[in-house]
Amino acid sequence: MGSALMGPVVIGLSSSQHRTFMRSMRNDEARVSCQLIATAPKGVLKITVKPSRRNQPIEHRIQTGKVELTCYEWHPELRDTGAPFLFAHATGFHGRVWDQTLHHLGPRWAFCLDQRGHGKSETALISNWEVFGEDLSKVVESLNLRSVIGVGHSMGGHAMVEAAVLQSHRFKRLLLIDPVIGPPDLYVDPPPLPSSIADEGHPAGRRRDLFESPEAMYARFRKKAPFCHFVPEALRDYCDYGLNASTDPPGFRLACPPQVEASIYMSARSNRKIFESIEQVSVPVTVLRAKQPDPDRNMMDFSSSPTWPALALTFADGLDIHLPEASHFIPMESPALTARWVAQRDARQPEKS
Repeated sequence: MGSALMGPVVIGLSSSQHRTFMRSMRNDEARVSCQLIATAPKGVLKITVKPSRRNQPIEHRIQTGKVELTCYEWHPELRDTGAPFLFAHATGFHGRVWDQTLHHLGPRWAFCLDQRGHGKSETALISNWEVFGEDLSKVVESLNLRSVIGVGHSMGGHAMVEAAVLQSHRFKRLLLIDPVIGPPDLYVDPPPLPSSIADEGHPAGRRRDLFESPEAMYARFRKKAPFCHFVPEALRDYCDYGLNASTDPPGFRLACPPQVEASIYMSARSNRKIFESIEQVSVPVTVLRAKQPDPDRNMMDFSSSPTWPALALTFADGLDIHLPEASHFIPMESPALTARWVAQRDARQPEKS
């Protein structure tokens, strides 16, 4: 029982469950095994997808009781050799955007989550950001992870704070990369959510949704900001793993549907208790902040920092690092720099490259 991931207990699926599951599989090069982890909470089904190709992560399907999540495990051969890393991505992205950071980090035992509404996780409109922290908490609990080094970017940083409170005995330290946490007054009286995303007309809801192929998406995005500033490998990962095959109409659709993305942006101030959670975080926290926003910036310009400059000071053990030349998309634009900060040991200085 001391192992973080116990050996599998094979369970049966009904024929209808099997058909539903197989329809959900989008990697035809995978071997599939269904497992119930003995250390997981009762009723949490973990389905593991073991890739046949080398240098690919193991995919875990985790039923939280509300949604099904996909989490990618890298270097399982390093289980129990050190603290696991847990990565949470920004709105509109997915767990595989961390591939380039992990490449620079070197072999580490790591988990990267597709948050709800993203990647291969279940699609759902969002009305309160608390659910992202609850999802991360369920992942940490169901995989029985301990001494977790949590790394969250943007909305993922917000979620990591909540998870570190819900599973306080399982976290070792946090790295929050330009987290979407504004000043406290933003959460005192947040505006009501619209009854219809379509009626509200948020620009994210009007994103192009259909592409001929991942290659076509890459060719289009490499000329458009902010994607043109990503390192090519990170943009390729975003396109390759950010689409789902569609038959009607034929082509590939965004794995994070525009209406889901719009619902996340419109509910950004919904978690009124985020600062209560911040006060309860006891582990060391490093906050990386990008350049300060221009007061006249366009609402769809996400290049500058959404982070309250005084955020780090509100943690019991917080450190603020301002990167005035960096944009909000630090992990995709500077994966080597991101990896150095992820690898820090004392929450005060990054390891030398």
